[in-house]
Amino acid sequence: MYDEPSVPEIKIKELAEFLNKKIKVDVEVREPFLDFFNVKQKIVSQIASCKILNLYSPFERHKPTIDEISFEEQDDKKSTHDNIILYDGFELQNVFNEIIPESELLNNIFHLIFTTRLTCTFDYNDYRYHGRTVICSNPSIISTTGIIEAPAKPREYYLKLYEMFPQGLNLDTIKEEFKGKFLEHHDKNLGVVVRGYAMQAIFYYLTGNAFCESKDCMLYNAHWQEDLLHSQIKIGQLCYQHEKILELIA
Repeated sequence: MYDEPSVPEIKIKELAEFLNKKIKVDVEVREPFLDFFNVKQKIVSQIASCKILNLYSPFERHKPTIDEISFEEQDDKKSTHDNIILYDGFELQNVFNEIIPESELLNNIFHLIFTTRLTCTFDYNDYRYHGRTVICSNPSIISTTGIIEAPAKPREYYLKLYEMFPQGLNLDTIKEEFKGKFLEHHDKNLGVVVRGYAMQAIFYYLTGNAFCESKDCMLYNAHWQEDLLHSQIKIGQLCYQHEKILELIA
């Protein structure tokens, strides 16, 4: 696993201990991915070219501007609630995959990368991009910004935004009204929630199927924050079926 120090709430060492105990494998915690392989200055242009320019069109790689490249060279500024940039998750995954040496691209080595970049994938059903929390493969990517932004907030939250729009929005007031019903940036619960997404990535690597249809399982693919809080905070464990699958493969 590659650490993301700009989001200390994920508590990477505690996550490593959880996975070590749950799956009974050796978990190595490394520096941030680009720092570990010492390639940051070499590939910032490639990462910048993964930026999504049109939400309603399939990905087209572009030549990044000087400002876009400069932004990627900065630390701890990949995505914040004030400045969220969207990246094509599969394109970003391809860039990361090319960095990993052949000696580590083995069946018994699984790479899990944490990033603050908001990863997205294009959905041909409604012909638009959607934010994603986890991009599964090897390497897998977990977007800490995606945890906050991808699952939708309660419907009542958006209705309140609509009602207040003519009067001028006060997001702090609305967030306070719905506090506890969705995750926020630097939320204390991120350290627990990230366990479920790590397990989803690992299950995909081991079985080819990351998700569970039951909301009472940490593998549930939550599209709403309320379902995310239920499956990861209230339940916080595998369902019986996936617990048995893990026993067979771990």
